[in-house]
Amino acid sequence: MIDKGRILLVDDEEDILEFLSYNLRKEGYKIKTASNGKSALKILEKFNPDLIILDVMMPEMDGIEVCENIRKNEKNDDVLILFLTARSEDYSELAGFSAGADDYITKPIKPKLLVSRVNAILKRKRKTNETNSPISIGEININKSTHKLLYSDKEIYLARKEFNLLYLLMTIPGKVFTREEIINKIWKDAIVGDRTIDVHIRKIREKIGSNHIKTVKGIGYKFDI
Repeated sequence: MIDKGRILLVDDEEDILEFLSYNLRKEGYKIKTASNGKSALKILEKFNPDLIILDVMMPEMDGIEVCENIRKNEKNDDVLILFLTARSEDYSELAGFSAGADDYITKPIKPKLLVSRVNAILKRKRKTNETNSPISIGEININKSTHKLLYSDKEIYLARKEFNLLYLLMTIPGKVFTREEIINKIWKDAIVGDRTIDVHIRKIREKIGSNHIKTVKGIGYKFDI
């Protein structure tokens, strides 16, 4: 079977690890498991996973803390993190995204939904890694190499920062990009405030409508299909 990617599973419940491992190995993924956050951080260094499926509620070091530790190291920027939780409260989800999560799934886990979500998030990652690849989502087509944006087959002009910001959001539809992440990727070393991002988002919405770019209050922005 083809190796579709590497996944690190982190959960303090052994039956959950067995369940996840079985379904994802059957799909063709290479799996490593950890029963706590400290073990996960050690395995991460040598395993180099494409995706970490991380339980939020764990003793000693919870998933939020583990995620924050992972995101502190720049070499882990490309590692995707999907949180598992039995809780569906908004504050838990926001805490996860704020810590650096890319996606979210609640327990009890349905095998087909899990596999579908994992396949989708890793497919988005592969597309993102194709440097400057054109992206086409619905009526929006954006090509970074030619700096061209088509909306409903009409060419739309965006200033460079606006264009780069829209392209960033479209690389991983559904992912919440935090304000800090946006600043680091678009403005790099420049000193800008939250208001700068808001103004650029407003200008983009004026040109392609407000249906696609969603505000996640207190966190940042995401592109919805």
